[in-house]
Amino acid sequence: MADLHDLTALEQAQGIRSGELSPVELTEHYLARIERLDDTLGAFLTRTPDLARKQATDAESEATAARREGRELPPLHGVPVPVKDLNQVAGVRCTMGSRALADHVPTVDDHVVGKLRTGGTILLGKTNTPEFGLPCYTENELAPPARTPWDLARSAGGSSGGAAAAVAAGLAPVAQATDGGGSIRIPASVCGLFGIKPSRGRISGGPLLHDISGLATSGPLARTVADAATLLDVLAGAMPGDPFAAPALPTGETFAEHARRDPGRLRIACLTEAPVPGTEVHADCRTATTDTAALLTGLGHEVEELSLPADDGILLAFTRVWSVLAASRPVPPEGEELLMPLTRYLRDRGAEVSGTDFARSMYAFRMLSQSLADGLMPPGGYDVILSPTLAAPPAEVGALRNDADPQAEFAAIGAFSPFTALYNATGQPAVSVPVQWNAEGLPIGVMLAGRYGDEATLIALSAQLEQARPWAGRTPSMW
Repeated sequence: MADLHDLTALEQAQGIRSGELSPVELTEHYLARIERLDDTLGAFLTRTPDLARKQATDAESEATAARREGRELPPLHGVPVPVKDLNQVAGVRCTMGSRALADHVPTVDDHVVGKLRTGGTILLGKTNTPEFGLPCYTENELAPPARTPWDLARSAGGSSGGAAAAVAAGLAPVAQATDGGGSIRIPASVCGLFGIKPSRGRISGGPLLHDISGLATSGPLARTVADAATLLDVLAGAMPGDPFAAPALPTGETFAEHARRDPGRLRIACLTEAPVPGTEVHADCRTATTDTAALLTGLGHEVEELSLPADDGILLAFTRVWSVLAASRPVPPEGEELLMPLTRYLRDRGAEVSGTDFARSMYAFRMLSQSLADGLMPPGGYDVILSPTLAAPPAEVGALRNDADPQAEFAAIGAFSPFTALYNATGQPAVSVPVQWNAEGLPIGVMLAGRYGDEATLIALSAQLEQARPWAGRTPSMW
């Protein structure tokens, strides 16, 4: 007999709408799993059982009233959705993974949290993140490291490692996450999940911590394409004051509907060489990509090999902007000495970037976006770019961290994830798809990137891959 966490988020939501499943029962099931497993897994920084139980009780009352009155409910009403600890929930501790903010309790919700509240979802807690979401692993000085449930000696990635660990281990059905340089797709790859980095401006970053660079966005992590697309529907939508706004879907359409649509015959570029000078791509990651290319060809798509010139200029621009973002994080003066070595290194470097150099870096991003839009992916060009998500299989906990030499650590992070930040720079949507596992039983994600504003094609294509090679039934031993 299936456990409640075996159900997809959409199956759970349907059970709640029909009255066959109680939000209270579902919430207690997940709270019990968190209590039993999370000390080992490191998925949560802060647990919110009291709030979760209250929200579940309210959700159950609303579902009962909706059935009686014949009203529709939001698509994930009553379903637990944890929030990453980079995002603010009024009245709940928000540390951003830093000892400097260990006691910070915000008084307002981020817009994404407001949308989750309006959608009737349940907050189990705040998921683990590295300090300010800066590295691609999830290790900080507040909680145990987030580990992939496929091998507890290995990292769950970052910076949304806690969110991914929670979903991959059945501690939550889906999770809200963020991605500024790969932070959704990296954990999705190493935890065997489907993750969407939406187009720039698809989801609001306000109201307080807008990312003026346009690199970062919220997005969904899930076991299935349909679950992720549905959570994207819940989170999406520009808000007043947003600096960017992605093109809306046609009236009446949803991203969830595109998970049920045929993508048509697509022209797909296959990229296996990293666009970062001197980066080696592991054989497992190459094999995952070429095997997926063959699968796509078998599904009727036109797949062609592609190479992009390795560009030191884009790497320099990203490093400058990332450092400025690190330096701009609000830290109380007495908290500076509590920061981790990588954070201090990046903040010091960011403080040295001139306004002119920052503007030049932003201009380099825009020119890269334009060159891809005009030269590689215009109408009649490629519809999708396929590549490895990462340059190596899941790393062991601590393998990328180097407190003694943060400059070397930052270089190692770039070598591990050379493909992902490209689409943060351009603002294009990109997804990590869990269609491959290596000989050691570790998940190896592949990445699909689309034209700006065209998450719909990526969702339809990913759903086609999922149907051809289902992955949701493949679960780790701790499941």
